[in-house]
Amino acid sequence: MNAAGKVLLTGGGSAGHVTLNAALVPLFRARGWDVCYVGSQNGIERGLMARLDVRYHAIQTGKWRRYFSLRNVSDVFRIIAGFFAALKVLKREHPALLFSKGGFVSVPPCAAAKVLGIPVFTHESDYSPGLATRINTRFAEKIFVPYGESAAFFPDRLKGKICVSGNPIRPDFAAADPAKGREFLSLGDGERILLVLGGSLGSLEINSLVRAALPELTRHYTVVHQTGEVDAAPRGDVTTRYKPYAYFKDEIPHIIAAAELILCRSGAGTIWECKSLNKPMVLIPFRGSGTRGDQVENARLFEKAGAAICFIPEEPAPAEKLSALIISLAEDPQKRRLMGEANIARTTVSEGPAASEGAAGFIAEEIVRRVGEKK
Repeated sequence: MNAAGKVLLTGGGSAGHVTLNAALVPLFRARGWDVCYVGSQNGIERGLMARLDVRYHAIQTGKWRRYFSLRNVSDVFRIIAGFFAALKVLKREHPALLFSKGGFVSVPPCAAAKVLGIPVFTHESDYSPGLATRINTRFAEKIFVPYGESAAFFPDRLKGKICVSGNPIRPDFAAADPAKGREFLSLGDGERILLVLGGSLGSLEINSLVRAALPELTRHYTVVHQTGEVDAAPRGDVTTRYKPYAYFKDEIPHIIAAAELILCRSGAGTIWECKSLNKPMVLIPFRGSGTRGDQVENARLFEKAGAAICFIPEEPAPAEKLSALIISLAEDPQKRRLMGEANIARTTVSEGPAASEGAAGFIAEEIVRRVGEKK
């Protein structure tokens, strides 16, 4: 183990929870900390941590659904089993602290850490906190939030624990190179790129809208479309100005850097990564049953700041309305420039010795400082 100590990371359930944790791994290591991870048995977090050579501990996990389901009952027992498994991991690893990025897999480790007297730090990526974060605040001594306005969603008794940090983004975004993105896409310097992202699994809604609007969109742009694995096959007439991909990997920062305009969901990780490269965005939030409306909140916040336009498809003719919106932006470089320059992150991340590392560096420094004070 490194001299500084050991940090145990947790979080999962979506790419957003995991990629933001991944941004912290090299920063803790650079500060002399050993890093390990507690996650679900089959979650996306397992593969991502393996790529970073992070020691991984799998536990059972459950979730609370916003609709009637008998699985809510069975998952209570899975959460209890996860708590005892996490307790065993924490006793064996004996970390100096636990950092949670949220998702229901994080609740048992946070509870176990509290029982063992291990300091818990948690971070919420969305404008308002999700249920897992609300539970974890019971165990946390510091709660990091992305926006100053997010503090209003927490009770007064927790206000002293809240720290506005912004959202961490992966460190490879600092080296994003549009030339490398164009090389990957086999596109020349003169090609204007509309990048379409549907989240880590793709979006059938966005895919359908984009394919219906392609004849108009390709008049102005080469449309680079991340479709997701389940909907990867092109449909209809595919021109040389339409480039569908099932999923992007390490090349995604370069592709975003090469794009002129982004059409995407409004998951917290995606919109912060695009904003870090000053990209104007059209946001189609995931919404409806099964969601608490966090993406709609994120989209409206970015729209209010002038950094994006929130587009919620409604009948009639949503594809025609979407294409009209994108074409209006394609023909208005001043509007795109102002959207790219809009200031969404009124945070303290520009202060202190970790300023060049952004929100991830700010969080790492704050955690290291707080733990050092307790020694």
